[in-house]
Amino acid sequence: MADYSTIRTGLGARAQQIDAGLRAHMNKVYGTMSVGMLITALAAWAVAGLAVTTDQAAAQAMLPNGKFLTSFGVAIYGSPLQWVIMFAPLVVVFTMSAMVNRMSAATAQLVFYVFAALMGLSLSSIFLVYTGFSIVQVFLITAIAFAGLSLYGYVTGRDLSGMGAFMVMGVIGLVVAMVVNIFLQSEAMMFAISVIGVLLFAGLTAYDTQNIKNNYVAQAAQGNEEWLAKSAIMGALNLYLDFINMFMFLLQLFGNRE
Repeated sequence: MADYSTIRTGLGARAQQIDAGLRAHMNKVYGTMSVGMLITALAAWAVAGLAVTTDQAAAQAMLPNGKFLTSFGVAIYGSPLQWVIMFAPLVVVFTMSAMVNRMSAATAQLVFYVFAALMGLSLSSIFLVYTGFSIVQVFLITAIAFAGLSLYGYVTGRDLSGMGAFMVMGVIGLVVAMVVNIFLQSEAMMFAISVIGVLLFAGLTAYDTQNIKNNYVAQAAQGNEEWLAKSAIMGALNLYLDFINMFMFLLQLFGNRE
């Protein structure tokens, strides 16, 4: 794909108008992503609050770290429902990616927020494993790193498109390694997976930001507002996934366990 500078040069007098539209587009991408992150955080915190109790009389099970699970906690963490919770976000995100062209922008945005809520449900277990302070600490570290990487992807004159295929293949290899390690239970392998995961999603953050920018400039001249609106939502989804994955791998590396 041609880079932003090349595309912009060919726009002539419309360049300033495209620049203004790009700023609005990126604001919508980051705004939509931020709302999704807030929904995820609130859902995870609320579900964890319902799942854990300090009242032994109301407890249905005790965890190794001394915390107690309510009947709701046992249902979502200790029954086959946990597999539904684990895979539901994957089903939604793949369905959204496959059907986004047939959705309206409003429907795509609603599906994204539903996905964010399901991710919160899926990630709620981190409150049982890690201390609240370390979760907040790692979240802030991730936010600072994400902001820097996304800014780099936005302003750099270097074409990052060549690294896209490499990163995607790296993610596939990472998933395979994680599945293998479910059976091996190797701490060394888990450490290596976490380090590689952080690096891969750091690179994808910069790549996806530049890709969102270039896609907007390439399509803005056509004036398809519906397409641009859906493009902003899918861009928010990509950056959301980059952030969440980078956060989880950093949490595995630096989070303090209960």
